[in-house]
Amino acid sequence: MSVSIFDSFLTTPDMIAAFDDAAVVQAMFRFEAALAKAQAEEGLVPPGAAAAIAGVCNAQLYDIPALIVAGRRAGSLAIPLVKELTKTVGLYDEAAARHVHWGSTSQDVIDTAMVLVTREALQLLDDGLHDLCGHLLRLAEDQVATPVLARTLMQPAQVTSLGFKAAGWLAPLVRARARIREASARALQLQLGGAVGTLSVIGEAGHAVAERMARELGLKVADSAWHTQRDEWVRLGMEVAVLTGSLGKLATDLSLMAQGEIGELAEPSGGGRGGSSAMPHKRNPVSSMITIAASRRTPQHAAALLACMNGEHERGLGNWQAELAEWPQLFLSAHGALRALDEAFAGLKVDSERMLANIHALHGLVFAEAASNFLASAVGRPKAHALLEDLSGRAASGKRGLDELLREAVQADPALASHVDLDKLANIFDPALAALPARRLAERQLSGLRADMAALSSRHPFHE
Repeated sequence: MSVSIFDSFLTTPDMIAAFDDAAVVQAMFRFEAALAKAQAEEGLVPPGAAAAIAGVCNAQLYDIPALIVAGRRAGSLAIPLVKELTKTVGLYDEAAARHVHWGSTSQDVIDTAMVLVTREALQLLDDGLHDLCGHLLRLAEDQVATPVLARTLMQPAQVTSLGFKAAGWLAPLVRARARIREASARALQLQLGGAVGTLSVIGEAGHAVAERMARELGLKVADSAWHTQRDEWVRLGMEVAVLTGSLGKLATDLSLMAQGEIGELAEPSGGGRGGSSAMPHKRNPVSSMITIAASRRTPQHAAALLACMNGEHERGLGNWQAELAEWPQLFLSAHGALRALDEAFAGLKVDSERMLANIHALHGLVFAEAASNFLASAVGRPKAHALLEDLSGRAASGKRGLDELLREAVQADPALASHVDLDKLANIFDPALAALPARRLAERQLSGLRADMAALSSRHPFHE
């Protein structure tokens, strides 16, 4: 697969190789070899013919760029491939050449090839999710009690814990890993239907041939040809798109927390990583940048797949061809984002002191709601709210903290002083205590996530 220099920037060599031209062509040859073998086992072609066909089903024997050029003229890569395969088989066994591609059609070859290379791509995603989820789980466990500002509408809101935030990053990735596997179990199926999906040439032996081929290729047998019924295939693509969206959200949070003015997290640096051509002091969050860029491209590719589902009758005109071109892009973006974030979280720098400093810099304002609720039991909600609103305005000037102003107000008001425990009031402004609800929720959530991750512990679910 040929990609531009800027595409390469946002993905990985491994994923490029998974959809490389040679990989796709070799997968097509695997289909042809499996077809001939299955037909021979069912007595439809001579065993010697199947052996002769399989013997030259090697992409290295063919001029792949020439096949691609010829495929554009023919309207399908499978047409020149089958032609060249037939010619090559005929050089060794003229009779066997008559059995090449017998009873199949171009879309059978290409769809099955795409299923085979996609299975390799899915393994790369699964491995990447295993690693990134492991980093996030450790981060959540290590920082489960660490106070950090929660922010809503880009503004400081209340105190949460970094562990709770990390659990929120982890959960959709664990779900994505499970759902991609579930969707794959349905979508990774053999395509074999012949000209109009009925296997009319192969006849009554069609299902038996399909079963043998599927077993040979390690795929599921489809209930029927899915030439223009793309629901399970596209649903798998949508799960990959959703994964990339979740990675983009994570990268957005990381990039915001890594801003110099915030400084709560930092991606690893050194060796030229994140440098600037003009400013020596820069420490750019390159992993976040790559992930955000990859995720920004994903909705368009996902939408294109959905737009391609309206295949006409038994063979689509243009929509299937567009789908083939769009499909790899989802995986290129997803794996680029995964690899980038894996590198970031493998060496992530956590500055818990800066997190506390950012909380304290707000002069206690993020505790205003908790303080108002605490006072409401003594003087009622309206009065408590009005008092905190007034004191928050004064604290916002930055000269004195809300905790100090509130303590003075309580001491100056006999009605409040007789009902308010000043020690308990002080505890409201303790970041560690404020983070306790988040810690409890995180610990409960992490327990479930550990169990889910253990259930997904297999590192090679997509191997044949």
